[in-house]
Amino acid sequence: MHFPAESYERPVTTAHPRAMRPLIFVVEDDEDIARLVSHNLQTAGYEVQSFTSASSVLSEAVREMPALFLLDVMLPGTDGFELCRHIRQTPVLSATPIIFLTAKTSEADRIKGLELGGDDYVTKPFSPRELVARIRSVLRSLGQTPAPSEVLRLGDLEIDLSSMTVQVQGRNVMTTVREFRLLEYLAAHRGRVLTRDQLLDAVWKETPFVTPRSIDVYIRRLREKIEPDPRHPQYLKTLRGIGYRFEVPK
Repeated sequence: MHFPAESYERPVTTAHPRAMRPLIFVVEDDEDIARLVSHNLQTAGYEVQSFTSASSVLSEAVREMPALFLLDVMLPGTDGFELCRHIRQTPVLSATPIIFLTAKTSEADRIKGLELGGDDYVTKPFSPRELVARIRSVLRSLGQTPAPSEVLRLGDLEIDLSSMTVQVQGRNVMTTVREFRLLEYLAAHRGRVLTRDQLLDAVWKETPFVTPRSIDVYIRRLREKIEPDPRHPQYLKTLRGIGYRFEVPK
C-alpha cells in the first residue's frame, strides 16, 4: 500500500507541549464524530491529530510516533482493518496500541479486529466518557511495568518486563500490549491452570468486548509468535474445557 506524501491531510492539533500530553491519532471520516472525539480527548488531557482517511496515517505516525491509534473501520479507500494490519507490519509502530471505534458490531468483526492486532473495540453509538476511560485503560496497561531488572528466561523464551519485549532464541518478537500482558501473566503463573475468566479478569479488567472466545484468538496469535510449531505448542498448553497453562519445555 502506498501513501503519497502529497495526500497528507492537515492534522487537527492542540497547542500544548507534546511531552506533557500523549498524542492520539484519530482516523474517522465522519467530521461530527471526529470533532466530538477530539474535543473529549483534548479535554481529558490528550493531544489529537485527526485524519479522514488512511492515506497519510502511516507516514505521519512514523514521524510523530503517537501513543495510540483510534481507528474507524469503514473508511474511504483503505479501511480501518487494513490500516491496522499495516501498522502492525511497520516495525517502529507495531507495538503501538490500537482501538477500533466502529458501527460494525458483529462478533465476527470484533474477532477480526483482535486477530489483526487491535487492543480494544468500541462500538457506535458510544459514550465519550467511556471511550476516554477505555483509552486510559489501554495506555495505563502500557505504562504499568515492573522493576527494570526483572527478566523471565524460560527455555528459549526471554520476557523483559521493563521494556515489554520478547525474544525467542535471541530473536526479537513483536507483540501488542494485550498480547504481552497475557503472556506475562501466564508466564508469571507458570505451571498453574488458568481459566479464561481468570485471564479476562487479569488482563482485560475494563474491556467488556473481550469474550472467552477472544482469549483463544490471543493464545493462537501468541503461539504463532513464540512456538516452534504452533500446532504442537511447548509453552502455551490447552486444557480442554478449562483454560490454559504455561509450561517451560524440558
